[in-house]
Amino acid sequence: MDDPFQMQRELRYGAPVCDQILTGRHFTIGYSWYFRQAKWTLEIVNRDRDLVNDFAGIQRLNNFRADTRIPKRFRAGLKAYVGSGFDRGHLVASANQDLQNIQNSETFLLSNMSPQHPQFNRGIWRKLELAIRDLDAQTSIFETYVLTCPVFYFGEEVERIGENQEDFGISVPVPHAFMKSVLAEDKRGKLKLWTFEIPNAPQTASLESFLVKTYDAEQIVGGRFWDRIAGGDLHRDKSRTRKMWTS
Repeated sequence: MDDPFQMQRELRYGAPVCDQILTGRHFTIGYSWYFRQAKWTLEIVNRDRDLVNDFAGIQRLNNFRADTRIPKRFRAGLKAYVGSGFDRGHLVASANQDLQNIQNSETFLLSNMSPQHPQFNRGIWRKLELAIRDLDAQTSIFETYVLTCPVFYFGEEVERIGENQEDFGISVPVPHAFMKSVLAEDKRGKLKLWTFEIPNAPQTASLESFLVKTYDAEQIVGGRFWDRIAGGDLHRDKSRTRKMWTS
């Protein structure tokens, strides 16, 4: 079997372990059968933008659907979200992948969704996605890698959606929080790293208040985020990178 870490460009700096790797055309999902959603997703924000003629972006497709690459008993279905009070929250943002229809369409697979509180999804989460696109648009930045992880805290009660549905395997746990680890490579090959941990609830604080040490985030998720990076520890103190995310 071909090694996805050799084939998928977004995996070049590494990724945590998972139950199943789902390789897409433009991003990769590390899936958790236990939680019936991604353990992580990894993307390059609109990679190869310069190779697309007359780039103007495409319209959001909204074609939500189950990911049939996952065994039915381990995958979420659309019915789980109906009447749940939670959004189908993107892990790889739709607007991060909008060069081509097929690229955008992949972001609407339910393997790229987690249950998110509506005010979280449409508030602080959207603000973070916008900030990452602003970072990627800077002329000094060559590529921006984004690792996103749903978070479950041991010892805390876990809410589930879809428990009353009859479809086999449809119940989905609701994450307590979400993490994004943002690795930016500039045009001279220098790397910068920021990691955010945000509770899955309405938030009013600034983005910078959710910056955490990457090392600490790895302990919670249970795996190295960027294990192929050598020659220096990028898991720096969060206080050194606050100014980038002041809102």
